[in-house]
Amino acid sequence: MSKNSRVKVYIPRKLEGKINQYLSSPEIIAVVGARQVGKSTLLRRIYEKITAPKIFLDFEDPEVLSLFNEDIKAFAKLYVENRDFVFLDEFQYVHEGGKKLKFLFDHYNAKILISGSSSLELSFRISSYLVGRLFTFELFPLSFEEFLNFRFPEATELIANYLKERKSFPSAFHRRLMELLNEFVLYGGYPRVVVAESYEEKRIVLKNLLSTYLMKDIMGFFRISSEHPFQKFIRALGIQVGNLLRYSELSSLTGLNLREVKKYLEILEETYIIKLSRPFFSNKRTELAKSPKVYFVDTGFRNYLLKDFSSVFERTDAGFLLENFVASQVMKTGAELKFWRTKSGAEVDFVVEEGRKIWAVEVKAGTKVRPGKSLWSFIRKYKPRKTLIIYSGKLSFERVEDVEIIYLPFYALDFVLGK
Repeated sequence: MSKNSRVKVYIPRKLEGKINQYLSSPEIIAVVGARQVGKSTLLRRIYEKITAPKIFLDFEDPEVLSLFNEDIKAFAKLYVENRDFVFLDEFQYVHEGGKKLKFLFDHYNAKILISGSSSLELSFRISSYLVGRLFTFELFPLSFEEFLNFRFPEATELIANYLKERKSFPSAFHRRLMELLNEFVLYGGYPRVVVAESYEEKRIVLKNLLSTYLMKDIMGFFRISSEHPFQKFIRALGIQVGNLLRYSELSSLTGLNLREVKKYLEILEETYIIKLSRPFFSNKRTELAKSPKVYFVDTGFRNYLLKDFSSVFERTDAGFLLENFVASQVMKTGAELKFWRTKSGAEVDFVVEEGRKIWAVEVKAGTKVRPGKSLWSFIRKYKPRKTLIIYSGKLSFERVEDVEIIYLPFYALDFVLGK
């Protein structure tokens, strides 16, 4: 893409295929996620491929929004009647949206797809009216696999083949993928950031995205009166990535009381800036850690807040930053973030639940690692389906005490999760 080009680049999203599976079902489809993750682009992509009678409406258009809010019957007559598909973008601006969607669902046969920028907003406004009538899909910033499909498309098939054949990656291929991983972890997966042609441009985009978040999604909707303490609070969270949250410490650092600290955490999680990892346990007496851990949905945001874009592998917080990368990849699969920690201090970074089976996931920044006592304690207690050590080295496998441990390069994680 040339510097002067205004043509939008579409980066294929995994979610597109999932949504396409439900286009013939009667339920309303809601795509929720942060601003600028590509919800509108994704909906338009799906819209363009449909040949049946259809319409795409944007509720940032005040005339369309006003008619929907003030006269749903007239809106339906004008836009919904005689159409098979109705796309409603930026649905968070609607008043009493659930009630109006229920009217459209009950009186028309059109398939309705909506998008919204906050799960909390849509939850408040529509879910109670649409029980059993709504399928909700979350769209996150690009996963590393989606990023690779754009930057180095040949790599995705090669990685999948090497994993299938259980072969280590060639050195030159490994180095190139680690370079791309470094870029992705530093600047994150927001589509507009990914397509930016220089690192300077990427930083400018991140700055503008963060300002949009604070001013539109958070400061306005949740009526937060002062921007400074809120920004200070988010920066404090950036320092605490990967650690147990200390509410009293956050309160002391930011000047917020404990009630405000917990309220802001909830707001940031519901608006897709952070994600809390909560403890996995079977024995509350010995394993339960009450405090969650915090991770940023997008590592680029975290680095911008800390004003640090130095190479991942040359910084003192490399371990925490790479742990955040793994957390973001896990959450993008739809899995719930959990960690294991005993009262005696044994800990496993991530426990991924897959039905009744679980995976143990440890994150290490180095290239030469071995499973520690904590991981072995977890393996012997829970017998996980898979045990992954995510690190900077090459793919390898080890079987100890009848347990297979997969040493997995960071860039290959997407190709194993959920498989």
